Amino acid sequence: MVSVVLSGVRKSFGTVEILKGIDLTVEDGEFAVFVGPSGCGKSTLLRMICGLDEVTSGTVAIGGEVVNDVPPAQRGIAMVFQSYALYPHMTVAENMGYSLRLAGVDKAEIRSRVATSAAVLRLDKLLDRKPRELSGGQRQRVAIGRAIVRDPRLFLFDEPLSNLDAALRVDMRAEIASLKARLGSTMIYVTHDQIEAMTLADKIVVMNAGRIEQVGSPLDLYRMPANRFVAGFIGSPRMNVVAAVVGPDGRPVLAGGAVFPVRTDLAPGTRIDVGIRAEHLSPAENGDEGTLSGAVRVVEHLGSDVFVHLAVEGAAYPVIVRIGGERQVRAGDLFRVTPEPSSIHVFDAAGLRVPTRSPARSAA
Repeated sequence: MVSVVLSGVRKSFGTVEILKGIDLTVEDGEFAVFVGPSGCGKSTLLRMICGLDEVTSGTVAIGGEVVNDVPPAQRGIAMVFQSYALYPHMTVAENMGYSLRLAGVDKAEIRSRVATSAAVLRLDKLLDRKPRELSGGQRQRVAIGRAIVRDPRLFLFDEPLSNLDAALRVDMRAEIASLKARLGSTMIYVTHDQIEAMTLADKIVVMNAGRIEQVGSPLDLYRMPANRFVAGFIGSPRMNVVAAVVGPDGRPVLAGGAVFPVRTDLAPGTRIDVGIRAEHLSPAENGDEGTLSGAVRVVEHLGSDVFVHLAVEGAAYPVIVRIGGERQVRAGDLFRVTPEPSSIHVFDAAGLRVPTRSPARSAA
């Protein structure tokens, strides 16, 4: 196992700067997930760690050694790509052992390593099959197995599940999580799917426009987003955000007139955004403070849960409320909800999260 340390890493293609100064440490045995929208630079950063793209400035260190000028094959890294890249004329066993054969490893050693990796990935009964005889999930497991047999210091995954259907993605997430637990290796995983990030990561690195917005555990980012971008990107459904101004007593006053039960130290009249997650909004009773109301636009029935989409004044997109599956709600109904005070977030004009407090207790 090894650590990965990125210091002041920048990448430009001509005059276009893709990465704008990345400082990050991935510890020994950690599963770090780079997540962000398309074009944010996450795959480029992974390719620089691997050595497929050169670093414009800054340093990449693996296991304490700066590897900027070290060829990819000498970095002790195995990379799993979005495409399976299997040789169609080779069997599963031949695909998995091919890199070892090129390296001149003894045939008996190759068979032993392939058998061990195949057992870990439940491929031992498929070793004689060709790729065309495999499902998408099985092909992806072969691609991962091809990386495992090399016994690398570091695993890199570049959106490995994006070609799979929804059901297979769920199964393969579980496979990768189980693999990490068994191997204990350092792994870096790139995805644009924040659900993959939340379910797999020890550490999430949220990227946007070539910069790191926030680094932390999945729950830290979910509960305490550093800014409006992270709040809107992490979590499914995304955090509800509604425009407001700071009232005379420091409480947010929403466009529709609702007053939320938290206070800030921002000056009265300051424009802010208020964030609250779907599960922290409850159907309102008469007299509840901070009540939001809006017409029901869409009702999503998901079995035990129902997601109600409301058209709320001041919200850039519909406010989503999670309620129990037994409650009956129809499109067009007027629906009123009230927030959980301790779960309200306030973001300033720059999008940064600001401290809030309530009469009962202080919160940051």
